[in-house]
Amino acid sequence: MAGNVSNTVPAITSSLSQLQALNGLFAIYKKQGPTSADVLNVLKEVLLKEAGVKNPNPRKRKNQSLKMGHGGTLDSAASGVLVVGVGNGTKMLSTMLTGSKKYIAVGEFGKATDTLDATGSVTLEKGFEHITRLDVEEKLKAFTGDIMQVPPLYSALKKDGQRLSVLLKKGHKVDAKPARPVTVYNLTLQEFKPPLFTLDIECGGGFYVRSLVDDLGKALSSCAHVKELIRTKQGPFTLEEHALHEEQWTLEHISRSLKTCSEGEQEEDHLKPKKVVT
Repeated sequence: MAGNVSNTVPAITSSLSQLQALNGLFAIYKKQGPTSADVLNVLKEVLLKEAGVKNPNPRKRKNQSLKMGHGGTLDSAASGVLVVGVGNGTKMLSTMLTGSKKYIAVGEFGKATDTLDATGSVTLEKGFEHITRLDVEEKLKAFTGDIMQVPPLYSALKKDGQRLSVLLKKGHKVDAKPARPVTVYNLTLQEFKPPLFTLDIECGGGFYVRSLVDDLGKALSSCAHVKELIRTKQGPFTLEEHALHEEQWTLEHISRSLKTCSEGEQEEDHLKPKKVVT
């Protein structure tokens, strides 16, 4: 029995050392429902348990046994690619925030909500029968290229160190943030079945799809909100080729898909799209 214990301890130590030796970026699939932070904590807990750590606390801030973070928050109602940095890879996450992203968004005309998506309360209802496919395609041109955009009130942006969404849920009054410059590289209407419509979006950092859909509804003399949102690309990572699903959240799968910091930098520069001239 003593022999079993002596054989097990080095194995656990070895697994944890391998995990802690990881440095780079990889992508996971975030499902609809949990926050990006919740998903990251689940990932850390799964990996630490695999490495033999008993009762891991992924929310622990100090003296962490595993350094990990994500680049670019996905709303809880959204799904898709979430880029994760591990070890020194966490220093690369800023490039994920500023790099290009692609989304598939399903919007719904006729209803506006306080969160600008389906999780919120309906604040306005307006007719949409007058809107045609050509109308939508024409209006989308105004939202392509370098534009100014007002971020949603319900967002990860902060005021006095607290997220605006948290302050609103606590009943605090929150003023809208000023419009800021964002870039939309490509924006196309994929499907039009009123009241639903589907957009294919490629944008830069700081862009909010919810604000786009809300602004589009207003521009068409109606209103709209995001019904479903999927991020299909973030930097060099795509949903189909790179995003690891929960059953793949293992040391082996992550080691195989890990991009070292130098690889991440090179691919991000290579894949960064050219700006659309309008």
